[in-house]
Formats: sequence, C-alpha cells, structure tokens
Amino acid sequence: MRKLFAVPLGLAGAGAATFGYASVIERNWFRLRRFEVPVLPPGRPSVKILHLSDAHLTPNRGRLIHWVRSLDALEPDLVVNTGDSLGHRDAIGPFLDALGPLLDRPGVFVFGSNDLYSPVFRNPLRYIWRTSQADYGKRRREPDLPYRELASSLQAAGWLDLNNRIGRLKTGGLDIEFGGIDDSHINRDRYDKIAGPVDPQADVHLGVMHSPEPRNLDRFAADGYDLLLAGHTHGGQVCVPFYGALATNCGIDRPRVKGLHRHAGAWLHVSAGLGTSPTAPVRFCCPPEASLLTLVSRPTA
Repeated sequence: MRKLFAVPLGLAGAGAATFGYASVIERNWFRLRRFEVPVLPPGRPSVKILHLSDAHLTPNRGRLIHWVRSLDALEPDLVVNTGDSLGHRDAIGPFLDALGPLLDRPGVFVFGSNDLYSPVFRNPLRYIWRTSQADYGKRRREPDLPYRELASSLQAAGWLDLNNRIGRLKTGGLDIEFGGIDDSHINRDRYDKIAGPVDPQADVHLGVMHSPEPRNLDRFAADGYDLLLAGHTHGGQVCVPFYGALATNCGIDRPRVKGLHRHAGAWLHVSAGLGTSPTAPVRFCCPPEASLLTLVSRPTA
C-alpha cells in the first residue's frame, strides 16, 4: 500500500514545492539587467535609461514597491515605462509611491491592457497555443481601471504620454525624439498617427510600445527609430531550463521574448517585467526585472 501511494505523493510534494518557489521566492527575486546599446552619434555623451514594465501592482506588494524606489540610486537620465503598471483599482497611489524619486527624473510612458482592464482568472495553459488578445472582446469593452488618473498623475510629474503620440525632450546632453503607440494587444495602437521619418536633427530616436508586435516593430524600424522598447511578454513568465519560454503572448518569436536584440536595423529591448497578474502569481526560471540601458556611441567605420 505504501508503494502504491509513494509515487503520486512524491509528485504532489514536488509540485507543491515548485509552486511555492515560483510564487514566493522567484516572484520576489528582483533582478537588474544591464545592457550597452550603440545608437548615439560619435562624440555624444552616454545616457542611462531605466526601462520599467509590467508591474501589475497591487497595494500589498511591499517588496516590489521598495525595490523599484531603490532604483533611483542608479541615477538614470530617463525612465521609460512600457505599461501594465496596475493590477488593482487602488494601485495608483502605491505605484506612484514605488516610483518615488524617479518621478523627478525625465520620463515617458505608454499603457498596457492591464492599465485599463482589471485582472480576470484564465487558464494559463491557453497561452501555449493562443494569445490573450481574444479575451478583450465583446465582454470587456469598457475599461474598469482608472487609467486616465494614472496618466494625469504621471503627466503632472512631467512625464510624456506617448500613447499614439510623438514626443521630444532633452536629457543627459541629448535631444531625444520619441514615437509611441497604445497597446496593440487590445487594438488601441494607431501607428498611422505617428507615421513618418524621424527628425534627423535629434540625436537619437526611441520607439515605445507595450506589446512587441512585429508589424509595429517593422514600421518603427522603417521610419528610422534607433531603439525600440517594449514589455508585455513577462519573458515567458514560466520557462523550461535549457529550452526557454513556452509562449510569448504576442507575435514576437520565442528567442526574443526578453533582452536586447536586433530588428530590421534597429535595436529592440523587451523587458521581462517586474510583476505578474494577480491571478497567476508565479514565475519560474524567469525572475522579475528592470533594465538599465546605457546608450553609447556607434562604432566608427
């Protein structure tokens, strides 16, 4: 009888231990990733960009709030937030508290679907064969999270709203041109509103979006943007050792689900994000992260 139950009990114990690790330890094991990106004209000073994404913040995430606040010590010249900041209707105050002194630095932002729509439980296995885009249809037409209040709060701090907009600012001795789009995952992207060649008078050109859909990446690159910044994928969130992400939840290919890569002549950075949906609070072989991107001069011929 003992042998009969030994295997299933062992498997159940291993599963419980894995879930405990993924939901308690790795989910709160925050990492800072660093990259150098050679996109600046020769002789220009380097600039540090802090890329934040996918906090999915709920008011009780004290460790996440404290860790994000600590990133101000990196002294970034620019903060870029690529969306999905909220995970609860009462999360705006805690999210602003998490940013803290970072709000005094130049910043830009776009929305993700979860800044507009509160989390709803779904079978996470579905992401292996389909994206969650179809979940935002007839049943969820009206946003139920205070995304406009979030935008107003960030704009009051001087951050640029880049949802289907062009923007420009000077920081770190550079003139930076931005093009941004709202979330393609819920069909709010309107690239035609920002389409056209970049201004060659700017020192560098950044494309900002939530979901790294190839059709938009292609247009950003064709218009001359040097660096494209996105989130949304969570790096796969649950990864298999020696294989990687099981799914990307968008059109990007699995090898580029996170990190720094090339796309049609531009650089592309996809953040694996800071959090998880409150309805799927696990990470496995894919720790939560923020990234510090140092823009440096392109190599001379």
